[in-house]
Amino acid sequence: MIRTVIQTSWRRLRNNRSELLLTFIVPIVFFSIFALIFGSRDASSSTPKIKVAISNEWPSELSARAVALLQEQKSLRFTESNSQTSTQPKVFISVSRASAEDLVRRGMVSAAVVFMKPDSDQTSKETAQVEVLCDSFDQVASQVLMAVVQKTLMTANAELANNSRPPAAKFEDNGVAFAGYSNNIQPASSLPHLPTIAAIDIIGGKKANPVIAMYAAGIAVMFLLFSATTASGSLLEERENSTLDRLLCSRLTMDQLLLGKWAFLTMVGSVQMTLMFLWGAIVFGIDLQHHLEGFIAMTVVTAGAASSFALMLASLCKSRMQLGWVSTIVILTMSALGGSMVPRYLMSETIQNAGLWTFNAWALDGYNKIFWRELPLSDVGTELAILTASGFVFILAARVFAIRWERT
Repeated sequence: MIRTVIQTSWRRLRNNRSELLLTFIVPIVFFSIFALIFGSRDASSSTPKIKVAISNEWPSELSARAVALLQEQKSLRFTESNSQTSTQPKVFISVSRASAEDLVRRGMVSAAVVFMKPDSDQTSKETAQVEVLCDSFDQVASQVLMAVVQKTLMTANAELANNSRPPAAKFEDNGVAFAGYSNNIQPASSLPHLPTIAAIDIIGGKKANPVIAMYAAGIAVMFLLFSATTASGSLLEERENSTLDRLLCSRLTMDQLLLGKWAFLTMVGSVQMTLMFLWGAIVFGIDLQHHLEGFIAMTVVTAGAASSFALMLASLCKSRMQLGWVSTIVILTMSALGGSMVPRYLMSETIQNAGLWTFNAWALDGYNKIFWRELPLSDVGTELAILTASGFVFILAARVFAIRWERT
């Protein structure tokens, strides 16, 4: 009898495509995704380069040589002039400290290196300070850059001390390009000590609970997708019990039915996101009060796009069971690539670019700009526009897939 039970269970599993897929294929798919995310970091060719800005307010031989050595680092990518040709050497722009801090705050670069000019009243034993302006949202970039800057300064100081001084880097100081050493540059021999290096977290350092502020949006968006997809299964239930046929025989049209369900799912999703962030504000200290405008805009647009996506999946599937396993695979894949499960800065550039095709990536970027970077609503226009356009495309696709129900 035990053998009979085993044979019966195997036949049931073999004839159930969804269960076969979830049992044998889905684990391999997610293993492959996480292997690509973490395994690719061992290959130097696929490791994402750190976007860096330079502010050289201390025009000395040491700082000029340090900039040249930083340019040679393959793991760094600097802001550069767009006016140069492919045959000309790259001209890296030295911006002001305020501009460098603004670039980091807006997420345009991961970190910035600032060579501070010594005060005139400093004694000969004191040296200038090098600041690494970092954003703890990307915890890897700041640590890597600190090590690279420290090594670069030591190498540059040793070269200049041995009178082996290669040509200085060509870069622009506040928009004016120069190369070599001018007469007013401080000689390296007058610097008995290396500059001190200080890491300054210009965003996370001001937050009471930066970890929660960083990851709250990722969890909220992922569960919003799951709840919206589950609720959209009512459309398939109505189809299976012939309620949909009776509804379409009345004055109700398919357009009105889909828009009504979309409006309901959007309202429920907005309430869900609000409750999650309220709980985070009360228990974990998320600063919701000072970001209400951005939160409302992102929540309504995100909930609307998630509702459209859920209705598209429901209209595409033939049964609620099929919707269950399809939505599980799709949402988990989108969450893994889009940053809900793993921060996107840990991924290679190829995986990060692939993540931009997911719903989660744009929603997370919008919430992070509001809560983490504390940017105004005008700076999340791109995310709002893409989510709105995605929601419009999804609801149109749902309407196209639902045509088959009107013909039967």
